[in-house]
Amino acid sequence: MAKFLFGFIVAILLIVAGGLAYFMLGLAPVATAAPPMPFETMLAKAALAKAVSREMPQAVPLTASESNFTAGAQLYRIDCAVCHGLPGQTQTAISKGEFPKPPQLFKGKGVSDDPPGETYWKIANGIRLTGMPAFQQSLSAEQMWQMSLLLANSEKLSDNVTAVLRAPLPQ
Repeated sequence: MAKFLFGFIVAILLIVAGGLAYFMLGLAPVATAAPPMPFETMLAKAALAKAVSREMPQAVPLTASESNFTAGAQLYRIDCAVCHGLPGQTQTAISKGEFPKPPQLFKGKGVSDDPPGETYWKIANGIRLTGMPAFQQSLSAEQMWQMSLLLANSEKLSDNVTAVLRAPLPQ
């Protein structure tokens, strides 16, 4: 039994040492063009989903109104469009070069099927190791809720709000 236990401990130590060597010798893929490491996507998505579901606000303090959508659209253009895109416009060079690829929020479902509290949490806290920054230090809670409401209702926006989003970005 002692030999088995000794062998088990040695095997665990070798696995840990191998994992450390993989990273410390620069063998792990770190370039944005490299494929994800084994289990990287699965583990990151699982951790994010659990953290968001546990911490996201349940109540939305603002109403889903034209004025909040317009304010959210103006903020989105400034802070989000470079990575997450605008309706009817091509993906930016920054967006194409990121890993993981940022979702293009106005193509397909985007985040319109996510509760506003989930989007608010992601805007406020950012998402580690994705390039998604936290905005809680630079935007007010009201501004983050305005963007969250805009995105949650992206499939139902008025022509006026859509026009704000479709305006070309300054070069």
